[in-house]
Amino acid sequence: MHFVTLPDARSDSAPAFTDLASLHRWLKALPQTQPLLLLSALREQVHSVDASLAPPGEVIVLLDGLRQAAVVSADALESRFLRKPLPLPGDDLRCFDAVQGFWSAQAIALMRRLPQLPPAQWYLPLHRAASALRLAQLAHFQAAQEIPARLDHLLLDCLGYAEQAGCLRQPLADPAFPHLGEDSIAAHLAWAFMLRICDPYRLSAAQLTVANRALSRWRELAAFQSEVDNDTQPPVVDLAAFFLGDYPAGLPRWLALRKVQRKINQRLEALSAGELPEALKLGRELSGAAAIRLLRQISREFSSPTDLPGAEIGEVELAFGPEHAYALFTGEAINPGKALDVGGAALAHQRVAMFGFDRASTLPTAVKRLEIPGEVWQLVDSIALRPQPDPSARRITPCLISTRKDDLASLGVLEGLREARDGSLSACLRWFDEPLEAVRLLRPGATREPVAAFLFGEGEHCTLLAPISAGLRLEQTVRIEGRAAGSLVLQSVIERGSDFVRYAVRLP
Repeated sequence: MHFVTLPDARSDSAPAFTDLASLHRWLKALPQTQPLLLLSALREQVHSVDASLAPPGEVIVLLDGLRQAAVVSADALESRFLRKPLPLPGDDLRCFDAVQGFWSAQAIALMRRLPQLPPAQWYLPLHRAASALRLAQLAHFQAAQEIPARLDHLLLDCLGYAEQAGCLRQPLADPAFPHLGEDSIAAHLAWAFMLRICDPYRLSAAQLTVANRALSRWRELAAFQSEVDNDTQPPVVDLAAFFLGDYPAGLPRWLALRKVQRKINQRLEALSAGELPEALKLGRELSGAAAIRLLRQISREFSSPTDLPGAEIGEVELAFGPEHAYALFTGEAINPGKALDVGGAALAHQRVAMFGFDRASTLPTAVKRLEIPGEVWQLVDSIALRPQPDPSARRITPCLISTRKDDLASLGVLEGLREARDGSLSACLRWFDEPLEAVRLLRPGATREPVAAFLFGEGEHCTLLAPISAGLRLEQTVRIEGRAAGSLVLQSVIERGSDFVRYAVRLP
């Protein structure tokens, strides 16, 4: 039987323990209140145990003890990198590396034992490896980091080994995750693949958490198939579309999701009838309307094939945020006198006292030039790339963008942002193609400044896009100024980004 080539087992130190009793004594001496130090120490011991010459059964037992000790620390570090602006700061990147590095090292150490064991004994190390690989992949999605090719290969290798050994569906309990009960290698791999199919880089932190929780409950309902026939009911997803390179021959290539789709439909019906997401085991992170939007998005991803990339190549200069977009569309700042430069307010008052005005640029006769800061991104196959790392300009998606080409302004959303190991960023651009107008949104209160907003459509089918910082609420009446002026009532949320919310509106 052919075994894949794994990274060499290397360690600078010998294992600090030889059995479970000495492992528990060693664990008690670790800094329990410092999760990064604790997880780093556990990872180093995984490497040490992997490089040891101990029998495979003893190695698997020790690795199992280490993974049980790592769960709390890994969970504690999650908030340090979950959907943070990119590129990640150094400290947050180290937390991410500690989490994904531990789970990846666990999976590799377990899979290295397979050639030393008969196939009948593969189910335990493969079950633990599948769980570890799923968690390593999840950490990449949480931190919006690109999935390395090696992780892809390990996931598919785990599927292939389990299929060869006939243990793909064999149930097994995991003491590290008792809430999952007994599950199988197929369940963990299906869970990992379903989350990947959902296009997780486009999900917010709350959406990713809810999607992962929902798929964990439905992981046993997905079915791996080697071929698709007329009796197979949709949706059925071709896994080869989600992995780089050629899909290995002999592996189950199709993931049948009919039973999962039925669960999604049941949740949608219950939410539409007024059930709370928490009552449906979806958690508290999303409102009922937001949970409906998420489940519909997942359903679309399951049912529709992956979009093929376009062939657009070139450069695009992007301005970020509603205020810059308003300035790009109108040629005016939304609040011209709002910002003072580095001279500060005190120095401005001194200039007025001495000269009668602040600066020549503020005189009525001065010619003013509106400078809109932007970033140049490269377009390769319709994917936007920012190749040069710039820690001073961190981005989190989905966020509002705008650009001008041939004197025509466009408004859109940057989404699916991810970071490569060299600090470069890549994302997708989605441009709004419906007619829109930049307007001034007036909020209640005489002292409150207007904010930049955009009105889409005409007549009774209008929608309004406003900054998330505007603090608007549903059923609130707002007034807009522009070519289209008047009052609107915010009815429901259509889309929510990191810096904007798009509402369905009606006349009061």
